[in-house]
Amino acid sequence: MVLNIAIKQGALALLLCGVMGSSWAADAPLKTIDNLDVPRYMGRWYEIAKFPNWFQKKCISHTVAEYSPQANGQVKVLNRCRLADGLDDSAEGVAKQIGPSNSPKLQVRFAPSWLSLLPFVWGDYWVIDLDADYQLAAVSEPQREYLWVLSRTPQVDAKAYEALLIRLRAQGLNTDKLEMTLQ
Repeated sequence: MVLNIAIKQGALALLLCGVMGSSWAADAPLKTIDNLDVPRYMGRWYEIAKFPNWFQKKCISHTVAEYSPQANGQVKVLNRCRLADGLDDSAEGVAKQIGPSNSPKLQVRFAPSWLSLLPFVWGDYWVIDLDADYQLAAVSEPQREYLWVLSRTPQVDAKAYEALLIRLRAQGLNTDKLEMTLQ
């Protein structure tokens, strides 16, 4: 009986530490990776999972993002997805790096270029996790309202994905909100 109570108390203590740790992590500023090699980041990325958001509600599968460098130093962003009627939808935008040339903080805009002087048309795009081979990434923003898990391939190794989820939870992101994307 004493052993059962001790085990239950230990389990409760671990649970409380986990909840308090998550709360603390969510209060801490979101950390990005140390640096981003933007040319290496270019190319196609498959959306593996995301936090639900209003601007992707119509996308049901096959969501990809393609990044390509532009002569002016910005990045062309082309997002595509499959709709319920079987047709593809796309959105073209532009991203710009904030800070030095190795900064993992970018801003992205899908509004027309003539609105680019308005700060509210730009959204934060922070690379918060990226493996050494540039094959699996997580992107979010300071308020942690948005999160995308991206991969160079349509499917991801389960162990690599689980390890990523652990790192994301340590950053205060509620990974229970992630929706898997059909590829």
